[in-house]
Amino acid sequence: MSSIEVHNRFTEVYEQHYGEVLRFIARRLNPPDRLRAQDIAHEVFVVAWRQMSVLPVDNQEAKTWLFAVARNCLRNDNRLAHRNNEGVGISTEAIGYLPTNEDIPGLAGLKIDLATAWAKLNPNYQEVMALDIWDNLTADQGAKVLGISNVAYRLRLSRARNQLRKALVGKN
Repeated sequence: MSSIEVHNRFTEVYEQHYGEVLRFIARRLNPPDRLRAQDIAHEVFVVAWRQMSVLPVDNQEAKTWLFAVARNCLRNDNRLAHRNNEGVGISTEAIGYLPTNEDIPGLAGLKIDLATAWAKLNPNYQEVMALDIWDNLTADQGAKVLGISNVAYRLRLSRARNQLRKALVGKN
């Protein structure tokens, strides 16, 4: 690939996936911090630029690859944040589980129950459900992001759903 082709490919990937990568990161920051999310997203694309030779050509595979890089960048950022006593996690505000429409009877209580049940989930279960629900990844793609087998991903997702269901009905 010539340097112009590499530049064009990077520009295409950046323009097509930056927003998705930014949202992927933002949903996982607690407290929500747009500037921090942007910094991490830019770090993801620095890695992509440096590793253009291994970036998949297929659009969906490129997105999956970028999400895996984003996850690793988040881990690095989280380690630094923990050292600085900032604490991190998935924001319930970012996922929309806090009451926003109290005009509908019971909706606020349901959202609070869901947020409470979500908080009880094992972080690995939160991550697999986030990849499935918010990022809309297939089992194959989610497994690649997490670095596990497709079977392990499906099993973890099933267990996560069961644990969330139990937490919602008060059996956990």
